[in-house]
Amino acid sequence: MNKPITVLTRKGEQTLKDELNELKSVRRREVAEKIKVALSFGDLSENSEYDEAKNEQGMIESRIAEIEQTLAHAQIIDDDDISTEKVGIGTTVKILDVEMGEEMEFKMVGTKEADIDSGKMSDESPIGKAIMNHKAGEEVDVETPSGAVKMKILEIRKDD
Repeated sequence: MNKPITVLTRKGEQTLKDELNELKSVRRREVAEKIKVALSFGDLSENSEYDEAKNEQGMIESRIAEIEQTLAHAQIIDDDDISTEKVGIGTTVKILDVEMGEEMEFKMVGTKEADIDSGKMSDESPIGKAIMNHKAGEEVDVETPSGAVKMKILEIRKDD
């Protein structure tokens, strides 16, 4: 079975590598110390500190495995490969909701980097999917959970 490819920008790859390093070098040690302290309390059957520390350890190990899997199967988009001819991963896009007259701006990223609160939209979201590979000036119909919306692509650029 083939693992799904995850598309990441260089910045997204570095963010995951930094998180992985933090989890392996700092968080693992911290939770190991919590387990050691909890063990010193004795009876494990009623030791909530031990249970809590073991749960935390499990979550850390799970996240480490997830990041390693993502990085192992990632397609990295280099800044040099980003074109502003069409909307693509790594481009910053300004669009207009034609009906509402509302402008929005966000950076197109892969699913693993998506964070709409910080202006990063997934290429698999309804809007992201609809505008991918379209040029500035084009109008696109977007199927959203609340119905069809017409968006106009105003600008496509690369951020440094």
